[in-house]
Amino acid sequence: MWKANRITRLLNLDIPLIQGPFGGGLSSVTLAATVSEAGGLGSFGAHHLAPETILETAAAIRQRTDRPFALNLWIPPHDPATPADVQHGTNLLAPYYRELGLAPPTLPDADYWPDYGAQVEAILEARPAVFSFVYGIPEPAILSACRQRGIRTLGTATTVAEAQALEQAGVDAIVATGFEAGGHRVSFLDQPERSLNGSFALIPQARDAVRLPVIAAGGIADGRGMAAALMLGADAVQVGTAFLGCEESNASDLHRDALFSERAQHTDLTRAFSGRLARGIRNRFMEEMAGRQDIPGYPLQTWLTRPLKQAAQQQGDPELLALWASQATPLLQHRHASALIRTMVSDCTEKLPVSLLN
Repeated sequence: MWKANRITRLLNLDIPLIQGPFGGGLSSVTLAATVSEAGGLGSFGAHHLAPETILETAAAIRQRTDRPFALNLWIPPHDPATPADVQHGTNLLAPYYRELGLAPPTLPDADYWPDYGAQVEAILEARPAVFSFVYGIPEPAILSACRQRGIRTLGTATTVAEAQALEQAGVDAIVATGFEAGGHRVSFLDQPERSLNGSFALIPQARDAVRLPVIAAGGIADGRGMAAALMLGADAVQVGTAFLGCEESNASDLHRDALFSERAQHTDLTRAFSGRLARGIRNRFMEEMAGRQDIPGYPLQTWLTRPLKQAAQQQGDPELLALWASQATPLLQHRHASALIRTMVSDCTEKLPVSLLN
C-alpha cells in the first residue's frame, strides 16, 4: 500500500503527509495536533519563540495527541545590523508608520530575538518526534544529541547541492522545496534568487542524488499534486498553504480570506516584510517596496515591520500584511484540516498508478 513506505516507518506515520511549519505566529497547537491525529505529521514553527514557550507549546500539543509531531527552527546566522541600519530602516518605513498613526519604533534591545542555542536546548528537552529546520544545517553536536534522544531530523533543501550537504551531515530525511512554495525561500548554500528550482524539477533530481527519504514541498495543495510528487520519486509530501487556509491554523481572517479570493492568483517573491526572500499574495506594500536594494536584513526588517502588520491587522487593511501563499493557492478548497487530509488521500489514491498502490 502506498501509504506504508520508508518515511512513514521512519516517522511512525499512517500517511506520508507532513504539515508545513509556519513561522511568525501562524502555526497553532490545534492544527499540529489535528494533522498528527489524522496520521500525518503535524508541525509547529518555533523560530520566533522563547525557549520556555517552546516547552509550553510541546506540552500543549501532547495534551491534544500522543502521535508524532515536529518542531521547527531557523538556523543562524542572522543578518548583521548596526544602529545606522536601524535608522535607515525606520526612515524607509516612516511613511507607513504615519499612515497607520504609529510612532516610529525605538532602537531594539540586543536580545530582541530569541537565542538559538537556548531554543535548541528547549527542543532537546521537549523531545518531539521530529526536529525540522531550514536555512542551514545544525552543528554535528546538535544532530548527535537528537539521535541520542530518538529525535528524527528533517533538513530542507532548495537545490540538489543542499540536499547532498544535508545527507552528508547525517540528517534522517530531506524536504526538497521548490520556488512555488509560500513563505520564505530557505536556501543556505547560495542566494535564494540563484536557487529558484521548481518542485517538479527538483524532486527527481534530489531523489537521484541522495539515498535518504525525500519529502516534496512547494505548490502541492491537493491529491493530484501529492500523486505527482510520489510518482516523481518523493517518499512523502509537505503541504503548507493548503493547511494555512484551514480554520485550525493561526492565520488571521484577513489572511485566510485572501487565500480563498481571486487575488490569490497573483503571488510574488519579496524581501519587504522580513528582509529575506519570501512568497506571498501581491499587495501594495510589496509593490511599493519592489526593486529596492536597501531593505534591512533579517531579523531587523521583521522587527521594523511588526508594528505595521499589527496595526494593519487591527484596521482590517490587507495591503500592509504579509499574506504568505504558494503558487498553488487557487487550488484551495477546504477550510478544515480533517477534510483536506481525507480528500488529498482519496484523490491521491485515485490518481496513483497500480504499480505504486501495491
